[in-house]
Amino acid sequence: MPEIDQQKLRDLMEIYKKHLEKELGVKVEQHVSAPTTREYQQFKAEFLPKHMGIYEKLCNLSERLLKIKPGQKDNAEMQEAIDITHLSITPSGAISFSILIPIIGGLLSSLFAFLIFQSTFFVSLFLIGSVLAIKPLSKAPQFIANNWRLKASNQMVLCIFYTVTYMRHTSNLEKAIEFASQHLSPPLSLDLKKIMWDVETAKYSSVKESLDAYLNTWKKWNLEFIEAFHLIESSLYEGDEARRLNALDKSLDVILDETYEKMLHYAHNLQNPITMLHMLGIILPILGLVILPLVVSFMENVKWYHLAAIYNVILTVVVYYLGKNILSRRPTGYGDTDISEENPELQKYRNIILKVGKKEVRVSPFFISVLTGVALFLIGLSPIIMHAAGIPDFGFGEKDLTTVCQRKYCFLEYRTSATSGAEIGPYGLGASIASLFIPLSIGLAIGLYYRLKSKNVIKIRDKAKQLELEFANALYQLGNRLGDNLPVEIAVGKVSDVMEGTISGNFFQLVSLNIRRLGMSVERAIFDPVHGALVSFPSNLIESSMKVLTQAIKKGPLIAAQALTNVARYIKEIHKVNERLKDLMADIISSMKSQIKFLTPVIAGVVIGITSMITSILGRLSQQLQQVTSSVGGEASGAAGANILGLFGDGIPTYYFQLVVGIYVVQITFILTVIANGVENGSDKLNERFQLGNNLVRSTILYVLISGAVMLLFNIIAGRILTQTIGA
Repeated sequence: MPEIDQQKLRDLMEIYKKHLEKELGVKVEQHVSAPTTREYQQFKAEFLPKHMGIYEKLCNLSERLLKIKPGQKDNAEMQEAIDITHLSITPSGAISFSILIPIIGGLLSSLFAFLIFQSTFFVSLFLIGSVLAIKPLSKAPQFIANNWRLKASNQMVLCIFYTVTYMRHTSNLEKAIEFASQHLSPPLSLDLKKIMWDVETAKYSSVKESLDAYLNTWKKWNLEFIEAFHLIESSLYEGDEARRLNALDKSLDVILDETYEKMLHYAHNLQNPITMLHMLGIILPILGLVILPLVVSFMENVKWYHLAAIYNVILTVVVYYLGKNILSRRPTGYGDTDISEENPELQKYRNIILKVGKKEVRVSPFFISVLTGVALFLIGLSPIIMHAAGIPDFGFGEKDLTTVCQRKYCFLEYRTSATSGAEIGPYGLGASIASLFIPLSIGLAIGLYYRLKSKNVIKIRDKAKQLELEFANALYQLGNRLGDNLPVEIAVGKVSDVMEGTISGNFFQLVSLNIRRLGMSVERAIFDPVHGALVSFPSNLIESSMKVLTQAIKKGPLIAAQALTNVARYIKEIHKVNERLKDLMADIISSMKSQIKFLTPVIAGVVIGITSMITSILGRLSQQLQQVTSSVGGEASGAAGANILGLFGDGIPTYYFQLVVGIYVVQITFILTVIANGVENGSDKLNERFQLGNNLVRSTILYVLISGAVMLLFNIIAGRILTQTIGA
């Protein structure tokens, strides 16, 4: 509000105050000072993750050290993204950060690489990477805003549902927005609180003006959300009750129909990006690994850590970036929230709960996962540790005097390089099998952590979701009982008797028991923080429906009956659209899940087996050529033998090659799981963690089993072929 208007308002209120003091004969206290509430600021501080605060500090620091102003067009886009995400930075700070941090990071990392590796490859890699990072970092506010929009858009259908549900029995926009903000989770709840905050701080003169300004930020991405809210606003001006209710019903229909239509187009357009992601992230890299052992054998300057930089860093970043671009185009949909973040009482279920007598012992999943990971990692490092400790090599199989351990298959098998004369390895089959424990340690540790952290919570949420599926029918029955002019205390008991044995029946039975045995009111029987029915059934949808009941019952059973009937209808409609949306995504999601759970670990496991066989054959042939060359003797024959040995090269030990592939399998499983969950469920962090736990454990174990089996099989075959060839 302009300063002149505020002054006029204060003058007008001063006049009215004097008139009231004259009429009443008492001193009237004036409360027109600026609002002192900190609700929005506290809520923002609690919700925004810590890394957002770090990003804000780095941007503000960069602006002070190196102030660079963006172009006019970029400035407007960045300011819009900053406003959406509630960041306390400027476009100049974001641009300065995107240039200063890569320069410092590139110089320090390239210097570190030169000192450690003495390699121009890594120096060039870090310098080029830092230059390439400038462009994505300059788009960081837009990237954060896209993630924000993805999370917020998942809650828009519920936002309209909560607003319409409240407005049906109380035509008050301000109270309806407040009601919706209480039942939604961040970030949309933060946006709704910001609407109220802007009115309280006199930035806008009314809730409608503040709401319209907020809706303008969605004009490019979500017109149906704006249209639905405009219909809600129009209901405030309808004189006829039937037309007012019709406008509210129409607003929910609009966002449901438009959501389905936009998701339909998204599903149709998703096939090509997913195919490209599959080819670039899985098929081409893993098929390329089949050729790499041969390439590396003839290029002695290529080391295993060069492959690790390409596969485990560059390729992983590219696949992740492509996946995030696919998710950024996802329209308004549906999405669940992590109920343990909203309900502090449920946070204990993030731990492993052991019952010792009457006490509960909580064990952190982090402790279990770290212990498991470290133990498996040490087993994987055992060949390196044994060689460093000077433990002599040993082997198994038939006796073979041509090998270091004088057995057909050695555990360590360190060789002398044919070109440099240095000791290299381990090439042994035992070491290759032991190396499988390193990706197993990473995949199993991360997978166990996510699985154990989310398993108990997701069981509670699934139970609540099952209740939500039945709840619409239960609300219909409760509405019918209230329509018969029964008191709500009796109506609840009747519904619990009729639906005995169901989850809904258990919910209403708990409410009825609280009323009859503990003498609670209906409101306390439902919402009491200790004994309330919602403690056992945490669900925002059920909580909001019960709040509608407790508020509508004050106006009489018939009004409450009508309100519950409409809520039940809304729940049915939302569930129907959600099921149709899931059906649209079924083919794409099933394809991605098959890649995660089966194709990727199986293909990678076979590739490792082939690589192990090729490396074994080339290494054994190199050793045989060395023996032949030395036995023939002569200067000319020695030079010819050296040329042939140089042609074969040393190759990369399967031990290190498997590390690159195994870690890539863990990485690609992680990325594809995040993308698949995002496409199917939107920003559902709880389900994402649960799926990560399941997929990482299963895929890593499958990869390790197949790699180990194929390595053993192919090495036995290679050993027999070489024995026959050498014998002949």
